Amino acid sequence: MLLNKNHSLKNWNTFGVDVKAKLFIEVFSEDELREILSDIKFKSERKFILGGGSNILFKKDFEGLLIKVSISGINVLEENDNSVLIEAGAGIIWNELVKFCVDGNYVGIENLTLIPGTVGAAPIQNIGAYGQEFADTFVSLNGLFVETGEQKTFIKDDCKFSYRSSIFKEELKNNFVVTSVRLRLSKNLKPNLTYKALSDYLAKNGIINPTIKEVSSAVAEIRKSKLPDPQKIGNAGSFFKNPVVSEDSFRKLKAEYSDIVSFPSESGQTKISAGWLIEKCGWKGKRVGDVGTSPDHALIICNFGNATGSEILEFAMRIKEEVANKFGIQLEEEVNIL
Repeated sequence: MLLNKNHSLKNWNTFGVDVKAKLFIEVFSEDELREILSDIKFKSERKFILGGGSNILFKKDFEGLLIKVSISGINVLEENDNSVLIEAGAGIIWNELVKFCVDGNYVGIENLTLIPGTVGAAPIQNIGAYGQEFADTFVSLNGLFVETGEQKTFIKDDCKFSYRSSIFKEELKNNFVVTSVRLRLSKNLKPNLTYKALSDYLAKNGIINPTIKEVSSAVAEIRKSKLPDPQKIGNAGSFFKNPVVSEDSFRKLKAEYSDIVSFPSESGQTKISAGWLIEKCGWKGKRVGDVGTSPDHALIICNFGNATGSEILEFAMRIKEEVANKFGIQLEEEVNIL
């Protein structure tokens, strides 16, 4: 382990915001993490756990200890004729785990292809796309409490998974570090093709009974066509969550806006496309200085040059205000703001 002081985070966040961390350290095992958390030198320091930096916006320099979790390893723990239990270290790039499962013909996370970030961040956000969520295949995870260094295993019922959220994003926010995750994948189930954009893409390309490799490739192509590459244009993917409204509220909106884009949600409610709301307010492709929305997807806020975190946040808050004024809907940030 090497402790760095006043460490640049420009290459550690996908927005490419040029900020620094007072203290920065990278850990490669749970033991190293426990050692850092128990070190008396750092007890009074504010701490933040960094995964892939793909879902975070730094408004300013981080005045504390930033811990980059780089615990590796993908292992098959159990396997039978029907399923396989896989454990992955929190530092593994999420898409590497997806590729491992797709190559093994293990069904369950192929629709989550190319979601940026690390395995350790996946349960925090309960990542999801194209009809699948992380929680669908989740079994358990291990990790440490930041304050005490105590180890704990969480099973699915402990995690309070919901739409783009979990106990780790709410009650335990910044107080628990995921070190490894276990997922159970199927060897028999067919791919999930319930998401219209995915099924339409496959049908258009003449793929009738797709393999999971074909589904994964289709998802990758769809994502690439809509989302700018953060290696070229700084962004953190979807900046806001899709808001969920009552069926009554949706009917009123539908009566006024026949082209509204929506999806079914839990408890008889309806999820509305945040991208559609933003586009209807005239913000798709709009740019102010070095900050703007993608011309291909209104939900993606981009750093087109040397924008600061504060400038990006100010731009996002203007979008949020206009959506609230026009539709009476409060958008909620999906990105973690520091």
